[in-house]
Amino acid sequence: MAVKTGRERAIYAADPASSRGRLHAEPKSPTRNDFRRDCDRIIHSTAFRRLAHKTQVFVYHEGDHYRTRLTHTLEVAQIARSLARALGLDEDLAEVLALAHDLGHSPFGHAGERALARAMRDFGGFDHNAQSLRIVTDLERRYAEFDGLNLTWETLEGLVKHNGPLTTRDGAPVGRHGAQGVPAPILAYSAAHDLELWSQPSAEAQCAALADDIAYDAHDIDDGLRADLFTLGDISGVPLVGDIVREIHARYPRLEPARRVHEVGRRLITRMIEDVIVESQSRLAALAPSSAADIRYAAQAVVAFSADMAAADKAIKGFLYPRMYRHARVMSVMGEAEAVIADLVAHFTVTPGDMPSEWTEGFAGLDAAGRMRRIGDYIAGMTDRYALVEHARYFPTTPELR
Repeated sequence: MAVKTGRERAIYAADPASSRGRLHAEPKSPTRNDFRRDCDRIIHSTAFRRLAHKTQVFVYHEGDHYRTRLTHTLEVAQIARSLARALGLDEDLAEVLALAHDLGHSPFGHAGERALARAMRDFGGFDHNAQSLRIVTDLERRYAEFDGLNLTWETLEGLVKHNGPLTTRDGAPVGRHGAQGVPAPILAYSAAHDLELWSQPSAEAQCAALADDIAYDAHDIDDGLRADLFTLGDISGVPLVGDIVREIHARYPRLEPARRVHEVGRRLITRMIEDVIVESQSRLAALAPSSAADIRYAAQAVVAFSADMAAADKAIKGFLYPRMYRHARVMSVMGEAEAVIADLVAHFTVTPGDMPSEWTEGFAGLDAAGRMRRIGDYIAGMTDRYALVEHARYFPTTPELR
């Protein structure tokens, strides 16, 4: 099937004019539709700015050229818009979901999340997707009339369903939540503002989720090669990537190594985007949806990799996991980072008055779970650098994380 790249709006695209609205009613903007307005609110938020100094894989002083959460987020947004444009979907909704998907990440990436999850295990737990929801519905304090950013239902729904439905229709947790249940903050919010946790997310949200996978694959390969964790020769045995490496060598046998690496990333992104477009067009043709609701209540996602590309994606992640995410050098730094977060939790649990005044207001009146949630919210919002500065303030030695 040929790849279509037209921009005509599809009948099944989310329509900002038909949005289910915001929790708190607001006057319409005369210059922006509701989804564009959501994008702007994310971009101007404090949490979004902090992503510039939060770890993707390598902590900030490993080097200036590695991805941060912010650069990763921008790359995801670009890919999400490309997919949405080709499929006739709403680009603004796809963009806002990409921009917001990592807002809830703690300092030091998944290492920080692991430390917070352990500390908060008996107090509702910690999950970065749930934290993203808390940020945009409560923790951002920018508006006179409400807490949070008061985003549209469609944005909130897509944010919590970043990896698909969270429950069955009768409320049983599914997927990665099957063992431990849906995070308490998501259940609490959805009880007040039903996000239909059992249904598929919009096609635009599905674009953002696939864009995240594509960005991870291509750019983590780039960062891993730059960090000398593996070589092009090592990764040439991985399906699809190896094919691309050999194509480039055949056509440009004298190409310098750095340019060769960039060419691999560029071609990998292109192949994956084109595959998603073709596979999604096929699924959409079979479903024949006549509205965005038909997408939401379908039995499966409509934006997806083909079976072959899904296998290639799995192989890439299977290569990167031991050689990059679990590389001894990375794990050593992340182990120290986890200890920094654990120390901060312990300190503020004993001495909550050391938190800034806006975080201690009403603290004494909270129950144990509420106090721990407040401490977790404060630490999760820190950048890598601020977490290290705070640790150095209260502890005699602080690791350099190198």
